Amino acid sequence: MKPEYTPYVEELIELAIKEDIGDGDHTSLASIPADAQGRIQLLVKQDGIIAGVEVAEMVFRRLDPEVRFEQKIADGTSVRKGDIAFFVSGRIITLLQAERIVLNIMQRMSGVATQTSYYVERLSGLKTQVIDTRKTTPGMRVLDKMAVRLGGGGNHRIGLFDMILLKDNHIDFAGGITAAVNGVKNYLAARGKELPIEVEVRTLEDIDEALAVGGVDRIMLDNFDVETTRRAVEKIAGRTEIESSGGITFDTLRDYAECGVDFISVGALTHQIKSLDMSLKAVED
Repeated sequence: MKPEYTPYVEELIELAIKEDIGDGDHTSLASIPADAQGRIQLLVKQDGIIAGVEVAEMVFRRLDPEVRFEQKIADGTSVRKGDIAFFVSGRIITLLQAERIVLNIMQRMSGVATQTSYYVERLSGLKTQVIDTRKTTPGMRVLDKMAVRLGGGGNHRIGLFDMILLKDNHIDFAGGITAAVNGVKNYLAARGKELPIEVEVRTLEDIDEALAVGGVDRIMLDNFDVETTRRAVEKIAGRTEIESSGGITFDTLRDYAECGVDFISVGALTHQIKSLDMSLKAVED
């Protein structure tokens, strides 16, 4: 896990515990002796890419630093139905309290990683990298972004704070591409900030304007068809990075990549996924 992600993940875990446990897991507290010890395993029930093992350990240790976590499979590994990702031993009440939180996190993260791996495989042999978007579950973005990377994809910006992306609304409200880019340059200079600048374009003429104003690090081709994308790449190649976005499906992904773009951003990596099936069950210690 990137060190800068840790505070976000820790905060998310705190919220998940508060949401699920509240003032106590009364079912477990009422039926299980406080000092009873047990062991559980994470059983994979569907083929895919596993993600969230590292976060799962954080959840268990947040509830009880004394648990024994035995990792068998690392994040980002291809798994098959029947594989065991890890064992955890400790107080049974702790294991029961962590169960649903861990499964919710790992099933979704593994679903995102698995979905991403399909898109990555689709681009095999090409230079183009598939990247995510901000179309993520509110509050869980850091986990979605981590899962995309574990599936072999790349991350676009994390939020509104770490990259300038002038989209159509920014450009229209600012009075055009030139005005918008110049405004950004002045803003960054006045604050001593250095952020990459990306500009969304809607026509081939927009590309000419974006290149003419200068200072643009990446041009996003918004809802271009394949042929227009090919012509756009001819205009831009070697001058800025090129990203395709909008209306690109799994079936058309490779067609766009073969035009020579550097990145294809796909919202479906994080907002049209199916969670990977898995379970946490008691085993003999």
